[in-house]
Amino acid sequence: MTFAHPLRFALAVVVAAAFVLLYRRLVQRKTRQDLAYSNLDFFVAAARPRRWVPQALAIAWSVGLLALAFALGGPRITAPVPVRDGAVFICIDTSGSMSAGDVVPTRAAAALEAARAFIEESTPGTRIGLIAFSSGASLIEPLSRDHARVVAALSDVPPPGGATAIGDALRLAASALPATGHRLVVLITDGVNNMGVDPQQVSQWLGTQHIPIYTVGIGTTAGALIPGSSDQATIDEPALRSYADASGGAYARAENAAQLRDALARLGRVTSFERKRVDATTGFTVAGIALLIATFFAGMGAGRFP
Repeated sequence: MTFAHPLRFALAVVVAAAFVLLYRRLVQRKTRQDLAYSNLDFFVAAARPRRWVPQALAIAWSVGLLALAFALGGPRITAPVPVRDGAVFICIDTSGSMSAGDVVPTRAAAALEAARAFIEESTPGTRIGLIAFSSGASLIEPLSRDHARVVAALSDVPPPGGATAIGDALRLAASALPATGHRLVVLITDGVNNMGVDPQQVSQWLGTQHIPIYTVGIGTTAGALIPGSSDQATIDEPALRSYADASGGAYARAENAAQLRDALARLGRVTSFERKRVDATTGFTVAGIALLIATFFAGMGAGRFP
């Protein structure tokens, strides 16, 4: 936390401390007066169960005044706020390995369902686009705030077939993203790149542009045969981690459709917020005034207001 007006904050703390000391003195004087004009045995017996009341009131007064002191200082805190200029490209692998059935019903079908979950969990107003890639990359849906339209465009994603050009997909996403704003790429693939430009180089470039890649690896360690061939569909986790690390993103792995959908749904919620410095003056002011008013009436009701 930082303060726009640190001198005001320091002065307000001094004033609040002086007020608390004055309050304690008034409470002590009132107590001495009660002892002077009351039956001592009766007063001690009556006051013992409520000994915590003046202490609680003093703490409440102190916290309320401290909150107002923070408000006068113009506090600035880092907090998650909804993204209002977000732009996301979902890059979906449609290479031949995505037809493997180690993720039921297939990796490809699970990827499309997970992409749907991401879109549905994203903040309204976030622009989302779709890119499909196999031996090359193609734009399925440009960036759009109409999430229903983007979901409908998932039906245009081609069936699995061909090689895997991850770098081409990342480069296409980079060229179609806006020059500024909150931008990111979601990459759904098994990570075995075998064609096109080097995805590691593209990932590093995206990192310099502050465009993180969130890689989601789909597939089991055992893998499965690609239907219609004798080739084994595997997953290249080290590569997917390296793309995420190079760009400032994160990597997640899913071995079944449920895990994949959950991972993308969480990612949709997380990427809909960004951490920014915000002015917390109003919050501290309202909290401080509310606590002081509540403390005042509580003290009046308990007969402990000096």
